[in-house]
Amino acid sequence: MRMSEAVTGVLAGGMTPFAGHSGAGIRIAIVDSGVHPDHPHIRADRLEAGISIAADGTIEHGDEAALDRLGHGTAVTAAIQEKACEAICLPIRVFRERLATSAMALVTAIQWAIAQQADIINLSLGTVNAAHRGIFAQAAASAAEAGVLIIAAREANGQPCYPGALPQVLGVGLDWECPRTGYRLEQGIFMASGYPRPIPGYQQQRNLHGISFAVAQMSAFAALAAEQARGDRVPQRLSAIRHALLAEGVPKQS
Repeated sequence: MRMSEAVTGVLAGGMTPFAGHSGAGIRIAIVDSGVHPDHPHIRADRLEAGISIAADGTIEHGDEAALDRLGHGTAVTAAIQEKACEAICLPIRVFRERLATSAMALVTAIQWAIAQQADIINLSLGTVNAAHRGIFAQAAASAAEAGVLIIAAREANGQPCYPGALPQVLGVGLDWECPRTGYRLEQGIFMASGYPRPIPGYQQQRNLHGISFAVAQMSAFAALAAEQARGDRVPQRLSAIRHALLAEGVPKQS
């Protein structure tokens, strides 16, 4: 994305919410399969050194610790950077051979992101296992206390998905009809497109798609809202971001 597009709030297909904002000064931790900085959709100058977290919570540092070998995290990061092009992205690699990891790895990722003073944590995944609700609730409470907004899928196959279903977390729903340039509200729930940035000459349905990208869209819009609320103190910041997102959202038509 060119800087002029971000400043005016214009994307292909129309105006985005929070026109005039670009996510400048906002830090987004992206918990996924890492990122490939050489991808043409990625702004490498807005990436910080990331980490890799094993299923047992072990953290790996190094130049290639967060290098994406699956492509999913790169696509998610690109979707975020498309709208919040000036935000700083911190890749946290929890996916290795496949798109699955442990609750321990996710909680460790949240803790690390808080320590790195992230403003937003983008979680491309979650669990419907209610047994993990408690540990995610503790992690979400720690994030909220630090003024960090976690954004994750609200449900999966009609079941509550954790941590996205927790009250401290901004849970996101999937709306295939929603344009990628905005988001909708359905009974107070944030709904966004499940498609990533398009690849010219490649059918959208054959590319990666799903709830991960709805979460990424909302993380980008939340970064714009966070930039707008930057001067607020920690106790009021999360409330200001939520209120701004509610104000800019479009009610979903039934």
